[in-house]
Amino acid sequence: MTKVYLIVGLGNPGARYEKTRHNVGYMCVEKLAARHGLTFSKTEHKAITASGKIGDKKVILAKPLTFMNLSGDSVVPLANFYKIDPAEILVACDDMDIPFGTLRIRKSGSSGGQNGLKHIMERMGTQAINRIRIGIGRPPGRMNPADYVLTPFKSDEETEAAILIERAADAAETWLKSGIEFAMNKHNGTGEERPKPEPKKVDPNPVTDTLPSVKPVPEQE
Repeated sequence: MTKVYLIVGLGNPGARYEKTRHNVGYMCVEKLAARHGLTFSKTEHKAITASGKIGDKKVILAKPLTFMNLSGDSVVPLANFYKIDPAEILVACDDMDIPFGTLRIRKSGSSGGQNGLKHIMERMGTQAINRIRIGIGRPPGRMNPADYVLTPFKSDEETEAAILIERAADAAETWLKSGIEFAMNKHNGTGEERPKPEPKKVDPNPVTDTLPSVKPVPEQE
């Protein structure tokens, strides 16, 4: 039987929430679908899904229609129906406690206060759920966090947000191809980290265009 992988993007359904910070998980799976010619055309188990292949893996992309806080009511029935183990599930979601522009990929652990992820773990009975937490940053000033997550990105954030979604989709592809550990090592952080260049090696016998100096021979009388 061919193994099936489930990539879930968390968010809220409806045009009102389409471009809000809380919906970056939706944006991630939409980006994957666009890259690989998949279409969200089926409604099943309280989710809209797209299925097909990414690389050599059979994949179901899902956007739960339950609203964020009840995401497990969609993810668990999907996993049960397609007989998908938790190790073959990846959840992409927003996270206020991670700086904007940063990805944090983990294979287990607490929800970090992300209610959609929390509900999925409660319904599945395990914290061992692969996740891509997409940093949206903290609300400014005294703004209510519940209001903040339902705001769109500001005009000066849109370019970085688009890059962030691309990077989240890259991380999902890496997970499918090489596993969660490799994805963590490759994609965690801001994407600006670069390895330090190796020091230049000094050739002990450099080749030069300069001829060795020759002492003049004195003339004989």
